[in-house]
Amino acid sequence: MSGDDLRDLLATGAPVVMPGVWDAISARLAAKAGFSTVFVSGYAVAGTQLAVPDIGYVTQTEMADVARRIRLGVPEVLTVVDADTGFGNPLNTIRTVDLWEQAGATGLFLEDQVFPKRCGHMAGKQVIERADWLAKLRAARSHSSSLFLTARTDARAPRGLDEAIERGRAARDLGVDAVFVEAPESIDELEQIARALPDVTLVANMVETGKTPLLTGAELHELGFDLIVSPLTALFAAVKAMQDALAILAAEGSLRDHLGQLATFDGFTSLVELERHRALDAAFGGDVA
Repeated sequence: MSGDDLRDLLATGAPVVMPGVWDAISARLAAKAGFSTVFVSGYAVAGTQLAVPDIGYVTQTEMADVARRIRLGVPEVLTVVDADTGFGNPLNTIRTVDLWEQAGATGLFLEDQVFPKRCGHMAGKQVIERADWLAKLRAARSHSSSLFLTARTDARAPRGLDEAIERGRAARDLGVDAVFVEAPESIDELEQIARALPDVTLVANMVETGKTPLLTGAELHELGFDLIVSPLTALFAAVKAMQDALAILAAEGSLRDHLGQLATFDGFTSLVELERHRALDAAFGGDVA
């Protein structure tokens, strides 16, 4: 699925909410919950694949591999993939675009942080010069018109909201598909961003316990934001559920008195489509149990 599919969705006028995912099973759960589009979160990939914070450890090829596995396992969802800083200069950004397209990505987020980057809701962020970021965006746009290109600026924290808005305007003028001013800290700041950038798709990032007020998709749409990313909801929920289940297992030796906290064996085999694989195997004379 190409960036045009996401452009068509946004053209309907309804907000598009993208939950964050990090592997094929989280993407399938998102699809079954009714989401048309998912976001492959660098924060979530760093945490789940490497057990490290989102401070630049994950490589370009590691992100591409995760995206490829998600697209193979859950081809029905649109997949926007975090591209961090493009993993280098404009030439590295072009290679990132190639890898994302080969992985079947629908789009990417490309930000202006200094490498190694940090999660957008962490302290201590720094950004590169505006012209250097715009050069990466030009490289990405000129190399691919099919990928949905979101220009993300983290300038609000280190350089102020006015500079972040000016960067957003410059990116819009380059022809990006969407502008993402990361980590505004109030509804008033969200309103300022929307007033300053009325003629481009705006992204809002809803991080539970992060810097930006938590609003619904409908509330953000009213403010002027139509591409909503909820990158950590599923990750934080999964971690809490695993912590709770493992604590019970350690304390009691079994979850026999807490089965309501777990998916069932049959429920999980249904999620991974065992019957479809059995039918496929049978069609070729196999014997999957």
